[in-house]
Amino acid sequence: MESVIENQKIYVVGHKNPDTDSVCSAIAYAELKGILTGNAYVARRAGQLNEETHFVLNKFGVKIPLLLSDLRVQVKDVELRKVEGIDGSVSIKTAWRKMRDLNTKTLPVIRDCKLEGLITVGDIANSYMDVYDNEVLSTARTQYRNIVAVVDGVLLTGNEYSYILQGKVLVLAGSYDLNSQVIAPNDLVILSDQPKEMQLAIDSHVSCMVVCQAAEISADIIQQAEEKEIVLISSSFDPYTVARLMNQSIPIKYFMTKEGIMSFQLRDYLDDIKPLMVQKKYRDFPVSDSEGRFLGFLSRRCLIKSSKKQVILVDHNEKSQAVDGIEQAEVLEIIDHHRIGNLETMGPVFFRNQPVGCTATIIYQMYEETLTKLSKETAGLLCSAIISDTLMFRSPTCTTLDEYAARQLSHIAQVDIKDLAEEMFNAGSNIKSKSTEDIILTDFKQFTVGDSKFGVGQLNSMNEEEIKTLSEIIPQALDQVRIKQNLEYLYFMITNILDESTQLYCSGTGAKGIVRNAFDLTDDLLEEVYLKGVVSRKKQLVPTLVAALQQ
Repeated sequence: MESVIENQKIYVVGHKNPDTDSVCSAIAYAELKGILTGNAYVARRAGQLNEETHFVLNKFGVKIPLLLSDLRVQVKDVELRKVEGIDGSVSIKTAWRKMRDLNTKTLPVIRDCKLEGLITVGDIANSYMDVYDNEVLSTARTQYRNIVAVVDGVLLTGNEYSYILQGKVLVLAGSYDLNSQVIAPNDLVILSDQPKEMQLAIDSHVSCMVVCQAAEISADIIQQAEEKEIVLISSSFDPYTVARLMNQSIPIKYFMTKEGIMSFQLRDYLDDIKPLMVQKKYRDFPVSDSEGRFLGFLSRRCLIKSSKKQVILVDHNEKSQAVDGIEQAEVLEIIDHHRIGNLETMGPVFFRNQPVGCTATIIYQMYEETLTKLSKETAGLLCSAIISDTLMFRSPTCTTLDEYAARQLSHIAQVDIKDLAEEMFNAGSNIKSKSTEDIILTDFKQFTVGDSKFGVGQLNSMNEEEIKTLSEIIPQALDQVRIKQNLEYLYFMITNILDESTQLYCSGTGAKGIVRNAFDLTDDLLEEVYLKGVVSRKKQLVPTLVAALQQ
């Protein structure tokens, strides 16, 4: 038996509700790690992409990363016990020998690579203990080659691959007269050195003759059997032994379990299937891929050897923003430019956190530090991420390092920063095909301060008409979205890139009061709060709100 487990991949992923920085940084860092180590690093996204990120990936000809929505351990992360399947036509005896050789109690019955049923030691035991009539071989459609094998016989005439389709098993041990009364066409007869009974069997048009004790068979009998297409087998065993062995020739598909089999797929989560495994007293549970092909067995012992998913987090370090099931994963690295949050790891990790405006700037530095050449496409992604996160260098989070990195990357990518920014922001602020809820959640992050959970959404725009439309529809949906997201407070920023200001909308009891205290505003707040010079959620809004909540 062999063990099999899917090749271990290391996922590089950003936060939920991914923005351009989290997606592009994940792609670029996965590429860098792969180049430096030769291991399998793959970029993933933790949610649906916004229009801006779609535009960027399309512009530079990069495929959208696959979705990674849950990091809990799956069946594919477990070392399965791989057992070669057997065909349903093989005999009980063959199955038993294979079980003994493999030291297993269950074998998969496979047809066209797919699971047809299971044969267990218990099934074989039942085949011996249960009483079957003398037509069981035909009922089970037994092949003659199975009979040849179990009686350790030699095929003298006939097609060993044909099946017993009708007739009974008959031992010709009585008188000739009695035998002539019970024998019928298509029977399988067992006899010894009995020339008269051999002729009787041929004249009766039996389907098969098993001649025992290696008795001599005349050339005439062999010729007649061949002409009448009778299967003729010679065995060294005595009639009693041959008769006793007959049930061992029955194909396993007659005894196998094929209904109510509890099986799993590679993508099933262990948390979901463990309760099901406890309910059943099976030793092994078959596992198949998405196309139904049998892959191996999952047992309770296999669960002990389950392998946690390995992941590198970029552009976040808070549990609320991470992929679901992060507590079950092995976090290897964190590359971020935000405040240090509440994410705990099982052991020490490589943690690089810099006070810059964009994670992509850090990734660019790492390419430079390792003397790794950037492709035109990857440089374009990183440049776009910096433009997005720094609002084309207008955000207070922007540093000279961000601007320097963006200009170097634009040179490699052969793009004009101003033109690229205008294309990106126009694509990102396109709200025509979106519902109001989708607009609020497009660029959205959750935060926790003590017992309070709040969320902040943001949309950047360079279009005055679009900003006016947003200011009319956003307030109507905020309460509904807040309740749906199970938040105490919800804030939404409509940021005017050209004016470098934000209209802030609030939802939740006391939400406006927190903003009033945080920014020292007058009591007569309108429906929205106008914040001149505030464009950054990360550096200007969230830290100020957190400080107010802590007080």
